[in-house]
Amino acid sequence: MTARPANAHQARLLRLLRDGGPNSRAQLGDQVDLSRSKLAVEIDRLLETGLVVADGLAASRGGRRSHNIRLAPALRFLGVDIGATSVDVAVTNAELEILGHLTHPMDVREGPVAVFEQVLAMAAKLRASGVAEGFDGAGIGVPGPVRFPEGVPVAPPIMPGWDGFPVREALSQELGCPVMVDNDVNLMAMGEQHAGVARSVNDFLCVKIGTGIGCGIVVGGEVHRGTTGSAGDIGHIQVEHGPDSRQCACGNRGCLEAYFSGAALARDAEETARGGRSGELAARLESEGRLAASDVAAAAAAGDTAALDLIREGGNRTGQVIAGLVSFFNPGLVVIGGGVTGLGHTLLAAIRTQVYRQSLPLATGNLPIVLGELGPASGVIGAARLISDHLFSPA
Repeated sequence: MTARPANAHQARLLRLLRDGGPNSRAQLGDQVDLSRSKLAVEIDRLLETGLVVADGLAASRGGRRSHNIRLAPALRFLGVDIGATSVDVAVTNAELEILGHLTHPMDVREGPVAVFEQVLAMAAKLRASGVAEGFDGAGIGVPGPVRFPEGVPVAPPIMPGWDGFPVREALSQELGCPVMVDNDVNLMAMGEQHAGVARSVNDFLCVKIGTGIGCGIVVGGEVHRGTTGSAGDIGHIQVEHGPDSRQCACGNRGCLEAYFSGAALARDAEETARGGRSGELAARLESEGRLAASDVAAAAAAGDTAALDLIREGGNRTGQVIAGLVSFFNPGLVVIGGGVTGLGHTLLAAIRTQVYRQSLPLATGNLPIVLGELGPASGVIGAARLISDHLFSPA
């Protein structure tokens, strides 16, 4: 994809077609502040670039029927969501519909070279399957803070070896297309905004509870990244104080992430099993040799009281932090996602209880707190949206 929109009007038209699908000139005219003649000029220029194509006759609104306009059907975006323990890679069309999606277990601590070898192998496999000949752009999510303009991770606590690695530059060279990089939870928020539970909300929080905990902050429909790209790093808000509070991977003590995240939950579950407080978890530990958050979810589903207590305790701590965010930000929606959402409604109920109890009624009166709709697809859809936002902006 060499062409880019020439001005803000063309960029707006491209994004409307991405988010709403094929549309008639008349319907597009209803959504943009342009005269009919100016609109016709901008659409004709977009048709000349090849970014959009005519697509059948539109429904009649009286008078001569016009053609529908749609984004070029050959456009392909690559969405890559690198988590702490797995990698998701997907190909989408210009409307961000997933055409092919692969998942592979991968430890982010193996470092950028090993992880990107895996990403490139998965991208090649998707190409070979016939869903894309090449990529017009790629969006990449990583589980740590990112200096957004340069596409570089900055001192990520759970990503040794990634600090300062030129992700955008390196992958752009390998893939032969423009690349944008962001924190994985921001992409999850963008995915839920495009195709999930947050489609009709402009101000919302998206909390991802996985190996770590982060929060995507969407204000007026746009992701808020902060001055240096570290906005939403809520896993490192203190929930316990004092010298006996738990050590966190970031070097501080008492962080939320040290008490409730995939890793903390697995550690607490193993301790519970070894202490003889849960027969269900003890049996799983004996057969597997180690426990994960999914084991706690399964034990809770089987009615194990100790597992349910672990989930409730984690939900209470997370809810305390979210309550503070709700009082400060007054969002229209809170979305809970990430690997730990297998804990489901027990976790959600504990979070809701804390938020509704601690935040003012004015902030929580009409505040839905819900699980994300898209699961692992949210990150790759968000990554595709990230690169399309970049490409559908004036050069």
